[in-house]
Amino acid sequence: MHGIGANLLWNFEKIITRSSIIGDQPFFEREQFKWVPKLEANWTVIRQELDEILKYRDHLPNFQDISPDQMYRTSTDDMWKTYFLFGYGKKAEKNCKLCPETARILEQIPGLKTAFFSILLPGKHIPEHRGTYKGFIRCLLGLKIPEPREKCRLRVANEVRHWEEGKCMIFDDAFPHEAWNETDGIRVVLFIDFVRPLRFPMNLVNQLVINIIAMTPFVQDANRNQRYWDERLEKAMSQKVKHKQTEKVLTSK
Repeated sequence: MHGIGANLLWNFEKIITRSSIIGDQPFFEREQFKWVPKLEANWTVIRQELDEILKYRDHLPNFQDISPDQMYRTSTDDMWKTYFLFGYGKKAEKNCKLCPETARILEQIPGLKTAFFSILLPGKHIPEHRGTYKGFIRCLLGLKIPEPREKCRLRVANEVRHWEEGKCMIFDDAFPHEAWNETDGIRVVLFIDFVRPLRFPMNLVNQLVINIIAMTPFVQDANRNQRYWDERLEKAMSQKVKHKQTEKVLTSK
């Protein structure tokens, strides 16, 4: 989102900052959110469903394939793969059916808007950027973190932290931030955006702004792109099943 619309949002963020129940800083502590312990307690269940999806990694979209307007400056290669479950409040039905437990757990998070498996291939660096709107908070649950963990890290403003499997990293993506995977392995987190807790009446105003953003071409185009990739993945999975069935018939003769 660019131009006048972005400038209006960024000016509006000053009011959001003053109304924020959780304060205004780059990182937040996990203890500030009551739903985090349950999410972390189920991380192995989520990891099991992720492992099945990773078998089709070559058929997953890059982030810029889904949201080119947002990421055209930060990712132009094939090293940041995604598997969307929710996009700006809209449920990716086909993908959620393939990860039913993950979807069930996500639906219990208050104010959930976006959720996907964020897959960084070895050597991937996401340059500094900032989120589109301060009315959200971001949570990244570590699912597959290669060693050394310190080389899978995130910088938000002037603070750097690294991921741990089964632990959430919660931050305000309206601050400038960048990420690295400087290992030889694949780093995967469950990427979650949820509505920032605000005092009344700004909580209502924030929800109105979010609803307006959801109707913009920026979001509608992303939803349309996601449906296209969902169909591609479904086709690839179907072909693999048919191939296995054919092999089974041939070997039984």
